[in-house]
Amino acid sequence: MHMPEEQLRISVLQADLHWENPEANRAMFEEMIWQLETPTDVIVLPEMFTTGFSMSPEKLAEPMNLHTQKWMQQMAAQTHAAVCGSYIVQENGKYYNRFLWMQPNGKHLHYDKKHLFGMAGETNRYTAGTEPLVIEWHGWRICPMICYDLRFPVWSRLRAELHYDLLIYVASWPAPRVHAWSTLLKARAIENQAYCVGVNRIGTDGYGHYYTGESAVIDYTGHELFYAKEVSAKATVTLDKQQLNKFRQSFPFQNDADRFRLLP
Repeated sequence: MHMPEEQLRISVLQADLHWENPEANRAMFEEMIWQLETPTDVIVLPEMFTTGFSMSPEKLAEPMNLHTQKWMQQMAAQTHAAVCGSYIVQENGKYYNRFLWMQPNGKHLHYDKKHLFGMAGETNRYTAGTEPLVIEWHGWRICPMICYDLRFPVWSRLRAELHYDLLIYVASWPAPRVHAWSTLLKARAIENQAYCVGVNRIGTDGYGHYYTGESAVIDYTGHELFYAKEVSAKATVTLDKQQLNKFRQSFPFQNDADRFRLLP
């Protein structure tokens, strides 16, 4: 049973991914999902959760409506929660780092990563998305983003055409730059007066990059409601929209925000 609409239960799954092994990762996350101790409304998996952050899409990409999408649909139906995370999708001859939002009834939405990480060669292997997404779920407005998007605050800036209550960032953010990850998650929450959830991975990938996780759930004032470093972790946190709206009304900073439009 879902809670009252002013509350949203969100579950964070942080894990060490099996390198380029979709079957093993789906099995691992399935076990973690069934180990969640309380009912939930949203289950969030990391970036490229079936493979790790791989630059080999030609051997790993799936078309839509295949193994991973069907697995997410099964998990959503069985848990009565939305299941989300990004994986490698092939569509019309192009590869995308695609965030898929799957609901229990099979309805799904997606967001393709806008800011591709050129330093790792992602810009050469994948096609960038062009449109942000806002999802309506249990009376909440949710905006998903992917990893490197976090460094570009204009893209996620709360505004009339991009109004939300919750930001979700799924990531493969390596240890040498993880201070930026933790700092910018708080900044996005504070500047947009919104809840912010960041889900990162742990362990070492096939390129030798090490990840400390540091997944977090952050409230609209920038304070952590959940944080986990260097361990496999699963946690469910309840967010309160009534409190969020009360804070926004008490401190209406958005009324003084700059007006702008994004150029194509």
